[in-house]
Amino acid sequence: MRRLFPVTDETAARASGGSAGEGGGGAAGGALAPGGFPGGDLVDREWSLAELGLAYAYPEPGPGEPQPWLRANMVSTLDGAAQHDGRSQPISTATDMRIFGTLRALADVVIVGAETVRQEGYRPARARAEFAEAREAAGQGPAPAIAVISASLDLDFGLPLFTSPSVPTLILTGAAAAPDRMAAAEKAGARVVIAGDGVGVDPVRVVQALAELGHTRLLTEGGPRLLGQLVASGVLDELCLTISPMLTAGDAQRIAGGPSVAVPKRFELVSLLEEEGFLFSRYRRT
Repeated sequence: MRRLFPVTDETAARASGGSAGEGGGGAAGGALAPGGFPGGDLVDREWSLAELGLAYAYPEPGPGEPQPWLRANMVSTLDGAAQHDGRSQPISTATDMRIFGTLRALADVVIVGAETVRQEGYRPARARAEFAEAREAAGQGPAPAIAVISASLDLDFGLPLFTSPSVPTLILTGAAAAPDRMAAAEKAGARVVIAGDGVGVDPVRVVQALAELGHTRLLTEGGPRLLGQLVASGVLDELCLTISPMLTAGDAQRIAGGPSVAVPKRFELVSLLEEEGFLFSRYRRT
C-alpha cells in the first residue's frame, strides 16, 4: 500500500524517479510528508497496524466535554455498487479488511443497521491484542460495542452477537417499538436504548444517546439505508470509502440510499492510499 495524498513536491518527484526538490519548492530531503509519514510512502509495502492506526486516528478532542465524531466505512465498485449478491465481501480485499479491523479497533461503538446484521451475519467485535495498549490509554474497553439500529427488533437473539459479546450489544430503537420485542432483546442480554419518539430512531438522537453512554468515537458500517439517513440528518462527520476496481452492473444499492438532501453535502479529501488498484479514501465534512 502507498500514500497518494497529501502529495508534496518531494513525493511527486520521488514517484517520477526525480530527486527531492526538483522543480523548485520541494521539501528538504528526509522531511516527513503530511501526516508524519516519510515521503517514501509512495513505495508499495504492507503498512503495520500501528501505522494504519495513526493514519485513521480520530481527531484529538478539544477543551471541555469530548464531542462525538461519527465516521462511516464503506466500499463501492467503480460503477457505484455497495454490494454484490447482497454482500460487501465480494468487492472487498484483504487490505480493505485490515483497514476495516483497524477502524473497529479505534472506535468506542460500531453502529449498524438491522438488515446489514441479517445479511452479513454480524458477529461481536473482538478484542485485538495489537490495539490493547492504545485502547487502554484512550480509556476504552478491550473491544467496541456493536449498536444495532432497528425499528421492528426483528432480530435473531440466538446469534453470537447477542449471546456471547465481550461488551453487551446495544439496540437503538424508537419509544413506540413493540414492547414484547424490546423485552426479548433485554432477556437475550442486549441493552435497549431509546433514540426516537416513534417506532424508528432519529439519527441526531442516536448520536446523542451514544455520547451520553460515553461513546464519542463512533463508526458506522451501514448499510446503505442507514447511511442515507445519517447523511440526510447531517450527523456524518467523516467517510472512509474504499473504491474497488471492479464493475458489477446489476441493480445493487449505492453506499447511501433514501431521499436526497436539499443541498449536496461537501466533504474534503484528507487522505488517499492505494494498493493493487484499490483506493482507500478518507473524507471529512468541510
